[in-house]
Amino acid sequence: MRIVPRQHHGALVLAVAGDLDIDNVAPLGAALESAARDGEGPVVVDLSDVSFADSTTVNVLLQGQSLLGPRLRLAAPSPFMERLIGLLGLDSALPVLQTVAEAVDPSLPS
Repeated sequence: MRIVPRQHHGALVLAVAGDLDIDNVAPLGAALESAARDGEGPVVVDLSDVSFADSTTVNVLLQGQSLLGPRLRLAAPSPFMERLIGLLGLDSALPVLQTVAEAVDPSLPS
């Protein structure tokens, strides 16, 4: 698992790649906690390169939503993440946008 943070038009984008599971998802939780403490703009989790995620990952994202509220947005879900999000109805709790650009500025068309 890898997380690459970057700034994009006033938003913190966390590009996450690889398999996310109980053994390695803690850095994502730490990054979301840090963003809640240190920032004010949107926090976008780019899921385009996530090949696997388990329930621990879902819990980390929901905890991030508790910390960040509407600032947290999920973007560009990989096919695996799209299925997981749909199966769990995660999109009813968190905004899920098709592109990072749309997540940074939801007023943009998809």
